[in-house]
Amino acid sequence: MTRMYPKQPVVGVGVIVCRDDRVLLVRRAKAPGEGNWSLPGGAQELGETVIEAARREVLEETSVSVDVLGLVDVVDSIHADSAGRVRYHYTLVDVVAEWRAGEARPLDDAAAVAWVERGRLDEHDLWLETLRVIDLAWEMRQALGVL
Repeated sequence: MTRMYPKQPVVGVGVIVCRDDRVLLVRRAKAPGEGNWSLPGGAQELGETVIEAARREVLEETSVSVDVLGLVDVVDSIHADSAGRVRYHYTLVDVVAEWRAGEARPLDDAAAVAWVERGRLDEHDLWLETLRVIDLAWEMRQALGVL
């Protein structure tokens, strides 16, 4: 399936990887979002569960292994061109996970990685939806007794 000018939305998985009071961010090396900071993640593959996709994408982009705690939210990311045609359409399934092992380093389509304290996320010019799902993930972690 083509990602640019698709015939239908692409299912993507975003992972809020937490380690103590920090969140793992990646700087995108490819479009869409090239050069921007975001959550690790990517397209779900055929035959793969969302949880499997989350674990795989984090490992492929950052060399970090995670334990997925659960679903946080589903977000649509739709980008149109100047003529109003849909250039990209991702349905993003965001999950929260805890760091399990590995030293974060940029791999695959990540240009850089960073563990960022939750109170300093605004320094990375994140999409407002990303900030919102991170806040929801923190609430989930508190409810689960992880914090």
